Amino acid sequence: MPAERFRVAAAVYGILRDDDGRVVLLRRAGTSFRHGQLSLPAGHLEGGEDAVAGLVRELREELRVEAAPHSCRLALLLHSAPEDADDSEYFHLFFTVGRWSGEPVIGEPAKCSELRWADPAALPPDVVDYVADALAAVARGETLALRGWH
Repeated sequence: MPAERFRVAAAVYGILRDDDGRVVLLRRAGTSFRHGQLSLPAGHLEGGEDAVAGLVRELREELRVEAAPHSCRLALLLHSAPEDADDSEYFHLFFTVGRWSGEPVIGEPAKCSELRWADPAALPPDVVDYVADALAAVARGETLALRGWH
């Protein structure tokens, strides 16, 4: 019997910018992972959906906006090693979202306590560390980043 093939967890992140170039951030709440920190709207891919469909779904759930799928462009793949023994290896897919309809609002109040716009070049100090690193990599024009590998 062949060994089970390795699988990697995948999460999608939306980079939505306002007319001033600021990005929308959400404060995580009601979760044990990075509770109280700011992050981009994001979530895990579900089985049977492609990365863009997952991103559009997450933006609808978290921000109550409808993203135009054709305007979602992969900006960065962040490949991270597990942070601890209970964690998984991840592909974090960061997408810029060029067009959406609706005004971003907190769509999941049990999981989010604040929505704010921030200058990506001067992020608040409590942004999730790998999200801040990813935004900096996107600003430098990088398309691949590695985290936690020795």
